[in-house]
Amino acid sequence: MALPPLSAGGCPRSAAADSAMCVDLQLQTCSDVTYNRTAFPTLLQHRSREAVESSSEYILLSVLHHLLEGQCNPDLRLLGCAVLAPRCEGGRVRRPCRHVCGALREACQPAFDAIDMAWPYFLDCGRYFSGPEEGCYDPLEKLRGGLDIEEALPSGHPPTFIQFTHHSYAQMVRVLRRTAARCAHISKTYSIGRSFDGRDLLVIEFSSRPGQHELMEPEVKLIGNIHGNEVAGREMLIYLAQYLCSEYLLGSPRIQRLLNTTRIHLLPSMNPDGYEVAAAEGAGYNGWTSGRQNAQNLDLNRNFPDLTSEYYRLASVRGARSDHIAIPQHYWWGKVAPETKAIMKWMRTIPFVLSASLHGGDLVVSYPFDFSKHPQEEKMFSPTPDDKMFKLLARAYADVHPMMMDRSENRCGGNFLKRGSIINGADWYSFTGGMSDFNYLHSNCFEITVELGCMKFPPEEALYTIWQHNKEPLLNFMEMVHRGIKGMVMDKFGKPVKNARILVKGIRHDITTAPDGDYWRLLPPGAHIVIAQAPGYSKVIKKVIIPARMKRAGRVDFILQPLRTGPQKFLPGSRRGGLGGEPQEPDEEPLGARRQPTTGGSKPWWWSYFTSLGQHQPRWLLKY
Repeated sequence: MALPPLSAGGCPRSAAADSAMCVDLQLQTCSDVTYNRTAFPTLLQHRSREAVESSSEYILLSVLHHLLEGQCNPDLRLLGCAVLAPRCEGGRVRRPCRHVCGALREACQPAFDAIDMAWPYFLDCGRYFSGPEEGCYDPLEKLRGGLDIEEALPSGHPPTFIQFTHHSYAQMVRVLRRTAARCAHISKTYSIGRSFDGRDLLVIEFSSRPGQHELMEPEVKLIGNIHGNEVAGREMLIYLAQYLCSEYLLGSPRIQRLLNTTRIHLLPSMNPDGYEVAAAEGAGYNGWTSGRQNAQNLDLNRNFPDLTSEYYRLASVRGARSDHIAIPQHYWWGKVAPETKAIMKWMRTIPFVLSASLHGGDLVVSYPFDFSKHPQEEKMFSPTPDDKMFKLLARAYADVHPMMMDRSENRCGGNFLKRGSIINGADWYSFTGGMSDFNYLHSNCFEITVELGCMKFPPEEALYTIWQHNKEPLLNFMEMVHRGIKGMVMDKFGKPVKNARILVKGIRHDITTAPDGDYWRLLPPGAHIVIAQAPGYSKVIKKVIIPARMKRAGRVDFILQPLRTGPQKFLPGSRRGGLGGEPQEPDEEPLGARRQPTTGGSKPWWWSYFTSLGQHQPRWLLKY
């Protein structure tokens, strides 16, 4: 890659050279930085606002979030603005901090590599940035602005008080962080990524040892607000977080037992950008679709890989494995939302067992598959191999929900009354790209979908009642993660065997062990033949009986013996014969997955954004 000419970049200047005359900042792309005064010439030697706006650097900043599909947005734009429109205070230019640039480059370099784009020269951390000793500032401070400010509770209320109101993004973040601080020994918050518009996808976790997976402790996730205008789930999870913290501190035996034996992750808002659109219209005025999609206009519950079609194909092939299906390469050629990627990455890092996605618009619990086994059929019962278990999970929610059990057919969701307020997803309506099908077919996780009511954006006065209706169902559902069996798979020396497969005779869906060799297999009551196997070991078969009233997972461990050396009589990749193939590691987006096929000497697909610049085209973005 050729470096830009000095006129475009210039050499680093001394601190004395940073004295300047401050003027108003009037650049549209940089309108949301934390300062309002800049100076000319800039660090790139642009001498006027017009020169900046016509530069290839500025045009790159204005389109970068589209090119990177929302990744590292708005971080990269704010960092670039700190160079293109430097902060000016008291007749001096303040440079952005070098350590902020370095951390962002480390995090965002893979996104540039994926589209064959070189790191922009003007984000060279050693060239245009400085250290704290030189008075640098953090250009990303706005991303935390307002979120660290503590809001006082209404006077006279104890810390256990829950405000049953709608929460803005900043309010949600403050409540979750305040809750985690109150229960720091059992709780923490963390981000799984950013939305397209740059909002953290914030999770609050509850566990006896927050921040780490404990051996034999199952992992549960609850996700709200995948559709931005379906807000009840968002609020229920905000309330649930406060409830779990308060009840644990008050000594509730049930909550203490749950949190001491389960690791729970709550993601109240998967689509915070869509929520902002819906909230701008307000409760009662929100349309059926306003804010449903993310900021890219993508429906996040149609954005996951369609593995169900591949499952139906594999299910007809004798001996083929139809679980832990790989993400097809062509999926990455399409538009994949950063929120979707964040969920998939989250699933790769934590061995989730159970999940629920909270929606709005009806009153029913649905379970996979969501895509019909005959694509032309819009409504067709399409069960998974674990249909019996999925029905138990759905009933665990519906059977303790007072409105779902209300016998009136005229109520919200009354048309599902004869089904017990649960339904197979494809039997309701068929669609592809859903999150629940993806969970089941790509990982060990069983996910259901809960529709919380017919109003997508209920008025504030209805929120307390909705909470009262859903508190017990949420707790009852999370406790279901302890149904079935759990255990360890080890070799004869006691060493854990990761990615060993746990098969159940009669259920064509295997689960795999976690890196520490532990596993959890959700199973309905009854007698089951369970098999553990892994490449290089003899398989072990055990008979397991699960009593109907058993509410704690039965412990079933396996010790695998190594195979004798010599010729092996099994087909690699066969599902039930011999050992089966080595399970694939969960898929990550391949580097360069979004690259378009190029012929010798041709430019990358994104080059078309800059063709109008003529001789000022940013050739410094080309790698070759």
